[in-house]
Amino acid sequence: MLIEFLVEDASTEAFLEVILPKILDRSIFDNCQIHQFGGKDRLLKNLSNRLKGYKNWITDDDKIVVLIDRDRDDCRELKNKIEEIAKGAGLITKSLARDNLKYAVLNRIVIEELEAWYFGDINAICKAYPRVSDNLGKKEGYRDPDSIKGGTAERLKKVLNDAGYHNHQGRLPKTQVAKDIAQYMEPRNNRSESFQIFYTALQEMTSMKKMS
Repeated sequence: MLIEFLVEDASTEAFLEVILPKILDRSIFDNCQIHQFGGKDRLLKNLSNRLKGYKNWITDDDKIVVLIDRDRDDCRELKNKIEEIAKGAGLITKSLARDNLKYAVLNRIVIEELEAWYFGDINAICKAYPRVSDNLGKKEGYRDPDSIKGGTAERLKKVLNDAGYHNHQGRLPKTQVAKDIAQYMEPRNNRSESFQIFYTALQEMTSMKKMS
């Protein structure tokens, strides 16, 4: 079983490299490939041709996972867009498959961006950055990580800056932060609903393969 992950950027790639071994059996993780496109627009622009290329060689056991940030897009419209791209490439998606095992593409939306998944595991943030208060998740505005307003990347930057981390950098060093936090994350305990949807789909995908 080969799983190809198509993601926006280097920080998502770094995150998956750390978190996937916590979700997948080692034998499956060793057959995963992660491809980052240098941005959401480039991913969407190249997705059709990439999927058409996969159509020529993937087997029934192989899977393609498209992971994309919602940002400020309408979630349903964005999901429909990438579903239609897969359909146009001649590939069946999980959402459209009648037999849950017989699909090639799993499309998943990060709500609203990857940093929301970090806020889903405050304990991991605090272990990576010990000066951050472990009461952060109890504060208003942080209790539901998928509903954090004002941009989760901006919120995380402020949280880390206020605790004395990465103050010398104009932007959040997203790739380094992804590695720092992901190493401490416990997938099953993550409070982000969109992360749990992603996590559960991967578990179902691989467990059904074992039973087939």
